[in-house]
Amino acid sequence: MHTSVISLALSLASVPLVASHPGEDHAKEAMKRREFLKDNVANLNHCAAKLDSLGVSERSIQRRHNLIHGIREKRGIIARGEAHEGHGYDAGVDQTTLFSSNSSCVLSPEEILGPYYVAGESIRSNIVENQKGVPLHIDIQFINSANCEPIVGSYVDVWQANATGVYGGVVQQGFEDRNDTWEDTWGLTWLRGVQKTDNDGAVHFETVFPGHYEGRAIHIHALSHIHATPLPNNTLIDVHASHVGQMYFDQDLVDEVEKLAPYNTNQQPRTTNDEDVFLQGDLEAGGYPFMQYELIGDKLEDGILAWLSFGINATESKTVQPITTYHPRATEACSAQKKD
Repeated sequence: MHTSVISLALSLASVPLVASHPGEDHAKEAMKRREFLKDNVANLNHCAAKLDSLGVSERSIQRRHNLIHGIREKRGIIARGEAHEGHGYDAGVDQTTLFSSNSSCVLSPEEILGPYYVAGESIRSNIVENQKGVPLHIDIQFINSANCEPIVGSYVDVWQANATGVYGGVVQQGFEDRNDTWEDTWGLTWLRGVQKTDNDGAVHFETVFPGHYEGRAIHIHALSHIHATPLPNNTLIDVHASHVGQMYFDQDLVDEVEKLAPYNTNQQPRTTNDEDVFLQGDLEAGGYPFMQYELIGDKLEDGILAWLSFGINATESKTVQPITTYHPRATEACSAQKKD
């Protein structure tokens, strides 16, 4: 490969895995989050009446109904106790109650970004690619915590570890000297993606249930860009006006999932919800960042639908710093260099 082409590629952007990432300072970041929560509401309880009056709550219930029914119908799954006749769907009272239940937690610019955020990911709802694990559909809603109205037209980044606790596209802490992990994750985009919120502030992603890695309870990251413009190649690079948060899962659900393959091959030390300093800080302040969920079928392997609402102070923002910015052309050029 010619030197000029290599120089051009490297000048376009830093490329995932060119250097190891900074480590996570758990105590420092957890303290920043707790300080923010002292002066801000931690949940969306105060918005319940307004969301009801706007019809947002009712539409959210119906959206979750439609989503899980569509998944079941597409995959030929009839959940235990569900009446399933043709294309019609008559939701039972118990499911209406289930889908009306809602957890919420307020995002903040001070929330921990973590060392694995990559800018420049593709706008897409299915982020699975070749990853194995329990199918997971997530419905995330974003509400302005000041006026209790949906955040419409905001772009949302999500990223997470795979079933064995590995992030794609970065050098993960503790794996810097493992050549096999470097080769397996170099420049890859699985379990990362971006979606635009609809008129009810909601986005939907199709992924797999994440696995654990050392020092953290199982979680999924979410970052909301209040004002952003996609690039012509259907990716998004925007590090301004961003709010960051994390989504967690019930410990009993986590324990059951991790009995399954390939989760049960993960050799990294586990951290439970009770041991996670970030999660405990949110709970102490009144937030509840646990995703509500419903099994799609009669067993975990059939998949899970999970949902959560986030609150955002739309007038407050800070710049976030990704570990790197992913530009496909630069990555392809450097991949060719490796082959040469």
